Amino acid sequence: MKKRITIIGINYFPEDTAIGLYTTQFAEYLNDNDFEVTVVTGFPYYPAWKINEKYKFRKFFLNENINGVNIFRYKQYVPKNPILTKRILHLIDFSFGTLINCFKIKKADVVLCIVPFIGTVLIGKMLSKVKGAKLWVHIQDFEFDAVSDSNLIKNKVNVGILFKTLFWIEKRLLKSADFLSTISNSMTFKLSQKVGNNKNQKLLPNWVDPNFIKPNNFKRHKFLSSLKFKILYSGNIGEKQDWEFFIDFVKYLEPLKDIEVIVVGNGSKRVWLEEKLLDLNNIYFYSPVKYSELSDLLCSADLHVLFQKNDVIDTVMPSKILAMMSSKRPSIITGNLKSEVATIINSSNAGKYFHEKDINQVVDFVKKIKEDYELKEIYGKSAREFVIKNFSKDMILNEFKNTLNLIVK
Repeated sequence: MKKRITIIGINYFPEDTAIGLYTTQFAEYLNDNDFEVTVVTGFPYYPAWKINEKYKFRKFFLNENINGVNIFRYKQYVPKNPILTKRILHLIDFSFGTLINCFKIKKADVVLCIVPFIGTVLIGKMLSKVKGAKLWVHIQDFEFDAVSDSNLIKNKVNVGILFKTLFWIEKRLLKSADFLSTISNSMTFKLSQKVGNNKNQKLLPNWVDPNFIKPNNFKRHKFLSSLKFKILYSGNIGEKQDWEFFIDFVKYLEPLKDIEVIVVGNGSKRVWLEEKLLDLNNIYFYSPVKYSELSDLLCSADLHVLFQKNDVIDTVMPSKILAMMSSKRPSIITGNLKSEVATIINSSNAGKYFHEKDINQVVDFVKKIKEDYELKEIYGKSAREFVIKNFSKDMILNEFKNTLNLIVK
């Protein structure tokens, strides 16, 4: 008899980036490996923060089957301007629809909740109790930590009690799970700080498909078709990145006429960023590409960049970095030296990690990579070899499957 797993998470196909992409690939992998998979999710909206056009006029509750996976959706409220209060309403509404959809689940051996957001754990706990199932919580990010570290809260006076309450709720919900997993070593450590050491905790990182991103067999993407040295940022244009430093970076590069900067993505800061760089001729903005174009996009770049804020110790390994490294191109990344990303970049020799925001050092490294083709190749080769060895899709998903079999043995 097939083992039955119900996955609860707000992001799923056709979202083809970040958590939505990973949850979809995981669910379909399990379906292909003799599991009966049901997904309870929302309507696709990320990263544009608007309901996908193909789903825009569908009913509020939708049941569909995609690639063998049974999917229950609820059309949640999606704010155009996702400030904190509107995000909270967005999640509350999703919880309401998810609770109703969970009544449609007939049987389950395991209920897997994808965090963010933590509210799904409460619903998952209720469902697992009713169905006699095990509860597994897989943490992609600690959302309360992310909010407290970001600029989403403009007035941080008198919010200490609020966050103490939220962290207490988070701890109770996480401790109610039968099994916990996270995606990075730093997050594993943070999880232990939150709930204590537990044998039922495991590191299960995100992955990259080396057979999908093909640096030795790609077609030059139309966004990066010039003969200039091309620097690419591809991903969410949001609060976590240091866009002030990015603006300085682009301005410093403008006199170098054989270098151009390309930004591919959407997010809450995109309009603001475009306005700040409106007068410069060395930068180009494009909307996100289809997942099928991602390999060509990444491999068409000469150099990848990601500028993170120094005051945020990011315990997450952003999925975009694995894809960047898999493209066999070097990367320049800035941020806190204690972050998970710093550890990965420095140990892999995949490029350069700067924890001090010295614009001259960063620009000098760009020039060095541009002028030294052999050095560029060394960094790129090291990057790809590292992700294949440590984050290969088949290896990680097989570990997920083995973990699931242990939970319900």
